Amino acid sequence: MHEGILRRQSARESAARTYARALPIVPVRARGMTIEGADGRRYLDCLSGAGTLALGHNHPVVLEAIRRVLDSGAPLSVLDLATPVKDAFITELFRTLPPGLADRARVQFCGPAGTDAVEAALKLVRAATGRTGMLAFTGAYHGMTAGALAASGGAGDVRVARLPYPQDYRCPFGVGGTRGAELAARWCESLLDDPKSGVPLPAGMILEPVQGEGGVIPAPDDWLRRMRQITADRSIPLIADEIQTGVGRTGSFWAVEHSGVTPDVMVLSKAIGGSLPLAVLVYRDDLDVWQPGAHAGTFRGNQLAMAAGTATLAHVRENGLAERAAALGSRMLSQLREFQAGFPCVGEVRGRGLMMGVELVDPESEAAGPDHNPCADDHRVATNGPGPTRTPHPADPELAAAVQRECLQRGLIVELGGRHGGVVRLLPPLTISDEQAAAVLDRLTDAVAAAARRQQDHGRRHRHDDGPAERNG
Repeated sequence: MHEGILRRQSARESAARTYARALPIVPVRARGMTIEGADGRRYLDCLSGAGTLALGHNHPVVLEAIRRVLDSGAPLSVLDLATPVKDAFITELFRTLPPGLADRARVQFCGPAGTDAVEAALKLVRAATGRTGMLAFTGAYHGMTAGALAASGGAGDVRVARLPYPQDYRCPFGVGGTRGAELAARWCESLLDDPKSGVPLPAGMILEPVQGEGGVIPAPDDWLRRMRQITADRSIPLIADEIQTGVGRTGSFWAVEHSGVTPDVMVLSKAIGGSLPLAVLVYRDDLDVWQPGAHAGTFRGNQLAMAAGTATLAHVRENGLAERAAALGSRMLSQLREFQAGFPCVGEVRGRGLMMGVELVDPESEAAGPDHNPCADDHRVATNGPGPTRTPHPADPELAAAVQRECLQRGLIVELGGRHGGVVRLLPPLTISDEQAAAVLDRLTDAVAAAARRQQDHGRRHRHDDGPAERNG
């Protein structure tokens, strides 16, 4: 059955499929962090539906919430009509929002995917300001619809002004740390204040407090506060994309809370639906200038998702899972950095809470290009707590893919990301136990060691095979 299903998937599904290519498994049962495949193998899931499963698979409180709605006879899809289920969801959501937003917030239910909420955010700020342009950041990922893609790092048809996103290992200015973040902020100010920059005052700025697909890069807190001040001073609405970072993932309920920033707009999806499709936009009431029907969606009234989302939000809040994510994530990052010291192929370990990334590089290649400043100190200090950062080597996506395969063989599901697909990403559920965390680290570090060893052996064989030909001219 296992092989037959995989063959039929390959023959019948589109060439756009992604995860299925790197993860040839057929899940049939799942509970918490564990997935069982049709072939009987069991895996620890550090993908979690790309961050959707805050409580893991089939958590009892989520299942019970869904059953209650099903057993009640309530309608399951009601467009934007008011229901007790929706009212309970909004009440719980508003209870968690950052101070300064909850007491004057409005919420717009969007289509079921986060990218639709991003589209709604762009439409909202354009309607509220009367302006059209947008500011976004290098490395960003906001979704796969046209407007969201235009604001993402891989845009081909550029309609959005792009700003540098600060980072340490691959600082666009070659300095990293506090200095690199300061230069990024100055560049933003210059672009906005220079009448000849070619960038008129925009309708809004959209950013991720931690770039996920961009390589798990946390925004420095001071820089994020600076972006808030820059936008506020110029009456530019600030949009925080919390689709993947929200609901405790980074060690606070919302990632913007690390810096104390209150955005004007928050884009929410993934974990807020408790494993079911749900996306909403939350924004300041003075931006609520839309006419009826300005943004709509047939499935914005998904009652099962709202019930599952209410249960998830409440469980995370009541059980301090964000605080646990902060503590456990800090320990896991520390252990990964200890491992990094012995492996030149690990360029950097970074993250926040239970959103972690391990960037794999080619240490045999010379650091070059815009990522490398030969005058910079080889041991720059990262802003959000990591240890010294090494001079960057080129990303090694082939090694990262090999690590992913080695992880799967060891019963660990991980995702890849980053600018060149060279970052192994960990997004475990917030319910991960200490024992499971230890198993994840053991399997990951063993996979990195095995992939690096195989790559080195292949390199030695290649050099040995090439030797006589080179000597013979």
